Amino acid sequence: ETELGAQKLVSLKENAKFFRDELIRMGCTVLGDENSPIVPVMLYHPAKIAAFSRECLKRNLAVVVVGSPAVPLMGARARFCLSASHSKQDLIWSLREIRQVAILLNLRYEKSAFG
Repeated sequence: ETELGAQKLVSLKENAKFFRDELIRMGCTVLGDENSPIVPVMLYHPAKIAAFSRECLKRNLAVVVVGSPAVPLMGARARFCLSASHSKQDLIWSLREIRQVAILLNLRYEKSAFG
């Protein structure tokens, strides 16, 4: 393990934790391990899959959406893939855009969205 490799692993872990924590704070339902660079956000309703993907694309956000049969019918989700090269500013900008999409599509299911 090189020094650069170790620094990138630390950066990736910090990015994942920050991104995940902010999504939860805005009221999104987030799955997975808190240190994982893959951050699944629940959409639940199959009809929201295409709308979420389209709204993210309009905002220049790359996202992978997943629906049935890969997940249960009401288990639709979006997966954000983070990188060590994402800056804090990149993440903040992305979260602002995601918040707009979450409000538009009524994806803020958790109590934290309302308190």
